[in-house]
Amino acid sequence: MPDNQSVEDQAKQSIFHYASKWGESPLPATLLATLITAQHMRPPQFVPLIFPPVLLFSSYLNINSYKIDSAGVTAAWSMLYLVLARRRKQPFVKKWGTRGIIRGATMGLCVANLVGGSITYALGRRRMEEEKRAAGET
Repeated sequence: MPDNQSVEDQAKQSIFHYASKWGESPLPATLLATLITAQHMRPPQFVPLIFPPVLLFSSYLNINSYKIDSAGVTAAWSMLYLVLARRRKQPFVKKWGTRGIIRGATMGLCVANLVGGSITYALGRRRMEEEKRAAGET
């Protein structure tokens, strides 16, 4: 095992722990921004291209130790993109092409970001985050 936790301790970690760790990571917002850009860059669709800069800013916040705020921004903008993406209907045959698979992965990542970011934002402790930031820890 790479870490010192026993199997019992690893089994006790709940789904909330994993969702919270997902919400604290800067990677999901960056990956979502990449997938949105890949989908809407050619041909350029300007309304969906509003989302990647906001998600990349959320990753920037996360790297600068504002993990709780970053999780809230990521969850909110992921939900907004999910609502807008669900409005576009797609024929069944096109769901299994390259664009359809990327669209499905993007929407799945939006749901994961929504759950993880919401849990992190709702259950995060700002006082502990501020103390870590003041101490210079990440």
